[in-house]
Amino acid sequence: MFSHYEKIKPELLDILMQLEQFYMVTHLNKNGSITYTNKEFLETSKWTPKRVIGKTFWQMFSNDDADQQEADKIWRHVMKGKPWSGTVKKISRLNEPYYVNMTMIPVIHSNDELISVISFEMDMTKDVQLQQKLEEIASFDYETGLMSRHNLETTVNQLIEKKDGFAFVNIAIDRFYTLQGFHSNESRTEIIKAFVNRMKRFFQNSQIARIGVNEFVILTNFGDWFIEGFNDFLKRHPIYIENVSIPISTSGGIIRYPENQKTYTGLMTTSVVATKEAIELGGGRFTTLSTASHKTLNRKALISQKMLSAIDHEHLQVAYQPQIDSQTGKILLYESLVRWEDEELGTIAPDELIPIAEENGLIQRIGAFVLSEAAKLASTLYKAEEPTIFSVNTSVREFTDPKRNKQILKILEASACPPELIQLEITEMFAFKAEEETSVSRQMKDLNDAGIKFALDDFGTGFASFRYMQTLPIDKLKIDKLFINSLTTHEQTTQLVRGMIQFGKSMNMFVVAEGVETEEQAHLLKEFGVDGLQGYYIGHPITKEAILNSIDVN
Repeated sequence: MFSHYEKIKPELLDILMQLEQFYMVTHLNKNGSITYTNKEFLETSKWTPKRVIGKTFWQMFSNDDADQQEADKIWRHVMKGKPWSGTVKKISRLNEPYYVNMTMIPVIHSNDELISVISFEMDMTKDVQLQQKLEEIASFDYETGLMSRHNLETTVNQLIEKKDGFAFVNIAIDRFYTLQGFHSNESRTEIIKAFVNRMKRFFQNSQIARIGVNEFVILTNFGDWFIEGFNDFLKRHPIYIENVSIPISTSGGIIRYPENQKTYTGLMTTSVVATKEAIELGGGRFTTLSTASHKTLNRKALISQKMLSAIDHEHLQVAYQPQIDSQTGKILLYESLVRWEDEELGTIAPDELIPIAEENGLIQRIGAFVLSEAAKLASTLYKAEEPTIFSVNTSVREFTDPKRNKQILKILEASACPPELIQLEITEMFAFKAEEETSVSRQMKDLNDAGIKFALDDFGTGFASFRYMQTLPIDKLKIDKLFINSLTTHEQTTQLVRGMIQFGKSMNMFVVAEGVETEEQAHLLKEFGVDGLQGYYIGHPITKEAILNSIDVN
């Protein structure tokens, strides 16, 4: 009956069996796949034994990026052999959220190898929902008496309905957690209350909301010059804690309705960006965003909003850019690049599309689509006795799913595409994470064993490491176009690229230069001994039909 506990030490068995009477219990293997659940878990989650066994830890959470990141964080903690405990939001089989107080315990073999993970959960849904309801109802921040974030949204939307112009000022206390005299919760509360009093005195007749521990929003009609004077006001009216002066400055972003943004979401998002920009500039200042910055953020939001529909309605396309042998000029492979043509947005290129997809959680679906299209084309050419390799960019976000390697092989099998015709391109950030996460590096090895090759893309722009180049199955380096752009105009870049090529050669790797746009660049790279070339000078991305027509495949 309790065969799932066969690897547990006998002295713990009785305790675990008793706990099963009171908790929802889940067993997961070291890859995060569910191997056992008890009755209590099934009743709450609405899963059946047949459907839930084999699902992953991540599939018990919603596809929301924040929830998936939380699952990643928990799993990484447990994979280090450390227990984890806390309250989390999960998702039932019916896609309904529920909340549990969860404790995850890693089961370690005598040789310190992780065998499995046991999760004990207590349903906290009613308690959490009650708390959320109370927070929504509450219009004011208890500690300061300011508007709550919920009330802020309501107030802003009312102002927008009236078409009243105003400035939306996001403001944060600089270096709040390292302030001198900040030794306890009591002193923190004193600082916040004193700071709020000064805000109210300076921004008279303005509405103020607290949106974080040390973050606030001010709705005001004052001009930028007046708002920017708040830091000088703080200097003239310092805060004292136990007779010690606490130096305080603020960073903020000023966004205006309707000139800059016309929705609450737009005002909040852009004001946060402007505040971060002020902090990065050293703090103690207020910034506004340029018209171009507003257009960029608005476009990003619209792309994210329309992306799911574009995927569902198959509005995405794949273009293929050739990569050639530097000596013979022969095409080595085609890199598969996702494209999206939209009537309103125009052309959305990979450099713009992929980062947004990683943020909104759609990167896995896009990655699967591009791989499938490339595999189908590779299969067609293979059957026509024209075997051609296709390269596909992949994200570490995709490999957080411990079954990603199997999904990739399944896509290739469905397309009848030999694995040897697929190359996966990873970034240095991916390689850095793969070195940290054994589940990712293990998947890479499994794919490499099946015949899939790996290339390190954008080499030189991230976390270059001799170590992961030795431990991960990477056999190709692609020097980023950032370096190629100034190859012939800056001597330091010239020597750097020469060194990068020599380094790659010393590691027995095939070295490719991407972003080659001139004959002069190509000639110099050949002289340096680069193996492959890619870029507009070599060839622009082309359609599937153009490739098929070039070799007369019907």
